[in-house]
Amino acid sequence: MNTLQGISRQPAPFELPGYSLAVPDGARGKLARAWLLLGLAALVGSGLFSILLVVSRTPYVSQWLPVADFFRVALVVHVDLSVLVWFMALAGMLWTLNGSAWGLCWGWAALVLCAAGTALMALAPFVDRGEAIMANYIPVLNGPWFIAGLLVFGGGVVLLVLRAMLASPRPGPRIDGQAALRFGLNACAISAAVAVIAFAWSYASVPGALSGKAYYEILFWGGGHALQFTWTLLMLVAWLWLASASGARVPLGPRVALLMFALALASVFVTPYAYLAHDVSSVEHRNLLTWAMRMGGGVSILPVSLAIIFALRPGAALSPAPLSPAARPLRAALVASVLLFAAGGVIGVFINGSNVRIPAHYHGCIVGVTLALMGLVYHLLPRLGYRAPSTRLATLQPVLYGTGQMMHIVGLVWSGGYGVQRKVAGSEQVLRTGAEIAGMGLMGLGGLVAIIGGLLFVVVVVAAMRNRSAARPALQAHA
Repeated sequence: MNTLQGISRQPAPFELPGYSLAVPDGARGKLARAWLLLGLAALVGSGLFSILLVVSRTPYVSQWLPVADFFRVALVVHVDLSVLVWFMALAGMLWTLNGSAWGLCWGWAALVLCAAGTALMALAPFVDRGEAIMANYIPVLNGPWFIAGLLVFGGGVVLLVLRAMLASPRPGPRIDGQAALRFGLNACAISAAVAVIAFAWSYASVPGALSGKAYYEILFWGGGHALQFTWTLLMLVAWLWLASASGARVPLGPRVALLMFALALASVFVTPYAYLAHDVSSVEHRNLLTWAMRMGGGVSILPVSLAIIFALRPGAALSPAPLSPAARPLRAALVASVLLFAAGGVIGVFINGSNVRIPAHYHGCIVGVTLALMGLVYHLLPRLGYRAPSTRLATLQPVLYGTGQMMHIVGLVWSGGYGVQRKVAGSEQVLRTGAEIAGMGLMGLGGLVAIIGGLLFVVVVVAAMRNRSAARPALQAHA
């Protein structure tokens, strides 16, 4: 199918839709590139802290470190940089590309605040080592530098989300692949706005007598659940875009895709109901939010993922010719993303108790989102004015990163079957048998491979940025 026709007219009845967005030039492109730079900086910082994280849990090697301190501090900063900052920066890039030129000064202000907050959080372990609190969704170092950084970053997110909603494109009369992706990104912004409201609501409602982990667990629980819908919507947009960009024929009409985005968005609004119906510290409040995340996410993800898998089956390409060089990294990232997210989802079904199967579950899901966004960055680089990434390295990178993360989570699942506890390291893990040591050793080896794969992504993207093309190619959704 001619991709330009897929944008300019309605597909004929026998055609399958193409999912893509045109990439703007000028001021919006400049702001989008700046958000991408923030995301890359977050990945670099996360990778450095993840080295300490993996080493501190690897048998025999960990005994040379002051493990408990190194592990918990590294875990807090690694999680916040690799999930909260990286995902929000990529959301900022996509919302900028999707929206109008209205309020660009707000966008720059949001970027400055988010960058300043990120710097404060990354520097906090070296200048103000507060207690590491392993709260779900947003772990914290309970010291003034880190808390100040988190608040400054949160102020930037509020501005970013407000601008994303106010500058969102108005729906047109025709529902095609582009309209479906725009709706998905708009729904993503609304979901993030609900998360912001939930964080504020929790702050106003959390019992004042609480402190430490109990306080932060309640504070971040509701907004953290809403953010999972934000990341899921980002991933679904990236999956559909990558599938079309890599030559796959997705057997999912734009109206059905839009419906899946709408179902995920509708589930987000269980969040305010949970606050109205139950006290924030109650078990009912926690359980309702968990149920909404499982049900709403599953209903929207399953049809899209099945359509993507069907489109990627052997012989399903647009033509019998092999993949073009530009499409290979996109296809590799898409396949790795679907596999990791599916593995994380399956592991979640078998979680029983508080052991390392829990981080195996969320590592699979979170890395699935990360790989989808990495692939989308490869696709967008030449459309943002940079050179296309090295085909060989950009194809190797998601394979390396995905394989390492799969080894990592298999090791965690293996060890979790023996009851190895989560959020502990070194001697605190109490590894008694050879099987437990082998499982955590596989986790460490996989983590090392994944770190190399993550850093390779940064190397590939930075190389493409440094060799920026003199003349920007025509701005179309596909190469």
